[in-house]
Amino acid sequence: MDAVDQIMEQWRNARPDVDCSPMENIGRLRRCSDLLQRELEATFSTFGMTAWEFDMLATLRRSSATYCMTPTDLFSRLMVTSGTMTHRLQKLEASGWILRVQNSEDARSMLVQLSASGKELIDRAVVAHVENERRIMSGLNAGELKRLNEGLRAMLAVLEKSEDTQR
Repeated sequence: MDAVDQIMEQWRNARPDVDCSPMENIGRLRRCSDLLQRELEATFSTFGMTAWEFDMLATLRRSSATYCMTPTDLFSRLMVTSGTMTHRLQKLEASGWILRVQNSEDARSMLVQLSASGKELIDRAVVAHVENERRIMSGLNAGELKRLNEGLRAMLAVLEKSEDTQR
């Protein structure tokens, strides 16, 4: 019995007239998300970074051979507001992990590019991150991993479709 089972039992006792069964999956997804975030943050912190810093550096690293993007492309991929992006870019630049460079295609705009130290950092961090994820998932066998991935893919499709219709 896990914490979600206990919560479900409490709801069955408190409100037997309400079918709370959707809470089981959502509750487990949320609990997994919280626990996963802690595990991932622990690895990122060994590199002196947070999850959002890792995400931004990783996005730049995998974006192109030049590790360079427009701020708009970057915040669109990361799904944050432009105000949040401005603050984050300032912090990454102050840390020396990114540079702002002139856009050769548009003299009025700047690009965001990984610095040499930012590239070195993310290259080390991504190896540790993947190993951490491998460790986290090691308790599941190949069939369980496949079923989990299929179920999560289906759930993500439902949520993304819902998000698209709300726009």
